[in-house]
Amino acid sequence: MAEAGEFDAVWCLGDLVGYGPDPNECIARIRELPGLLCIIGNHDLAALQQLDSDTFNPEARLAILWTQHTLSESSRNFLSSLPEKIEYEDVTLSHGSPRHPVWEYLLDTRTATLNFSFFDTPLCFVGHTHLPVVYTLGDDPYSANLYIPEPNSQIPLANRSIANPGSVGQPRDRDPRAAFALYNTETHIWDYRRVEYDIPAVQSRMRKAKLPERHIIRIEAGW
Repeated sequence: MAEAGEFDAVWCLGDLVGYGPDPNECIARIRELPGLLCIIGNHDLAALQQLDSDTFNPEARLAILWTQHTLSESSRNFLSSLPEKIEYEDVTLSHGSPRHPVWEYLLDTRTATLNFSFFDTPLCFVGHTHLPVVYTLGDDPYSANLYIPEPNSQIPLANRSIANPGSVGQPRDRDPRAAFALYNTETHIWDYRRVEYDIPAVQSRMRKAKLPERHIIRIEAGW
């Protein structure tokens, strides 16, 4: 939040909980942010037992079961109130994809191309993959372009773009720094940021909670 500087609103793209050792604190911090728009992710749904945990890999399933027992009633109520998709002015917010908000991963240009017909706003912001990327649809409506932004760079978002800011807590692009973006609603500039955070302290709390060792290791390497 300190790295972000001044901002008017926060848009959270889902999966507030599911891996880390501080689910209730995470939710409490998100809830107090200004102008909050927040959607639900697949791990949030699983923590509410509204998604079968058997559909996750063994380590993720163990973390979800721990989270289910750790969430407070207040946290559960907040997660339960979250929608799967939000349209706000010129942007659609979706966790996975506009076509399948909870589960679909946008990992290639073909899948991204198919998804452009499932939202009407100029822009769509997604999460889920933990990978920063921007897909744009130009003159060829049958083939989206893929662009991976450089850390701490600013790029203009073209009309008809799908942008993913990456992940704050568990990036998967081999860069362990927290990833997020600042979006200027007037200039349509995507200000993509990376910032270091205290990973050893998080790992220590994860070990204390006896969360999966694989998850503890991966946040240090960014995979």
